[in-house]
Amino acid sequence: MVRSGIERAYAILDEAVAAGLIPGAVALVGVDRGWLEPHVVGHAVDLPHERVPMRADTIFDLASLTKVVATLPAMLLLVSEGVADLQAPAAEVFEEWADDPSKGGITLLHLLTHTSGLPAHVKLYEHGWPPQEILQQVLATPLVHPPGVKVIYSDLGYILLGEWVRRVTGQDLGEWTRVRLYEPLGMRDTMFSPPPELRDRIAACEYRDYLGGYQRGQVNDDNAWALGGVSGHAGLFSTAQDLARYLDACWLPWTEGGFFPKPLVAAALRDYTAGLGGHRGLGWVLKGDPYDNSGQLTSPRAFGHTGYTGTSLWVDPEYRLKVVLLTNRVHATLRPGIVSLRRRFHNAVVCALA
Repeated sequence: MVRSGIERAYAILDEAVAAGLIPGAVALVGVDRGWLEPHVVGHAVDLPHERVPMRADTIFDLASLTKVVATLPAMLLLVSEGVADLQAPAAEVFEEWADDPSKGGITLLHLLTHTSGLPAHVKLYEHGWPPQEILQQVLATPLVHPPGVKVIYSDLGYILLGEWVRRVTGQDLGEWTRVRLYEPLGMRDTMFSPPPELRDRIAACEYRDYLGGYQRGQVNDDNAWALGGVSGHAGLFSTAQDLARYLDACWLPWTEGGFFPKPLVAAALRDYTAGLGGHRGLGWVLKGDPYDNSGQLTSPRAFGHTGYTGTSLWVDPEYRLKVVLLTNRVHATLRPGIVSLRRRFHNAVVCALA
């Protein structure tokens, strides 16, 4: 029954590919400490003149999963080492804010929970600024409301968290996470700015005039591209297997001996924003948030995150379920319907395995 149930879940992805809702997908579903075999369907490149089948080890542009697979764990490592205090004003590092009364009270906690008051998005890439000027423009961006009063899912806040890591550690987010997180966890296919020799394994994204072709290893997010490919909000690439390894090492609250101390994991999964227009942990989207794509059948303890390119991670501690779903839904044309697809897939997984 379990096998036929999970096959019904996988059929949802197969049907989505057949209907043209997504070019392809790699799904990994796990229970407790184990994982089922990956389900692979469709194409990593799907063009009239070129079709490349999806593979279990296809590398995807994670888009906003960067926030919870790079920026969040970097901050938690710095907290565990006593370097970062989430309640401390970010102006202790961002001296540009020291004399700005509107921003002097912004803490790292505000930035991590999307309650800093910064706007959601600004098209920084349109101006041709070099990366350091872009960062100065982000630091100078006016708040749309005071800190701590409302959730606004903000790329700008996570751009600044990536810069905070760089200023404190002396290394950019990509190098620091490679040495401190990905190499220790054996995440060999997780990186910013993948080298050209990996191109054949990378799922394609959108067409860009400046490339004269489709992105395949160049970051899809235009602000991240303008920042040189490494940013706290987007830019990370990875595989389903590496992300499964990351979840197992860091984000299974029901296990002992994880990469982070259990109290720190518990703190990351608290709801800091109930009553502020969302349900946010540190980085993570919690059950009931407007960005919750977990489906109707996951438990109230479920948490996860999504990426614009069609990627998502979800964990349900109540049912001890883990789901990695990677698609390239922006390839060739932007396809709507990814939210519904994720929810239907998660519902089917819960029905099969919970």
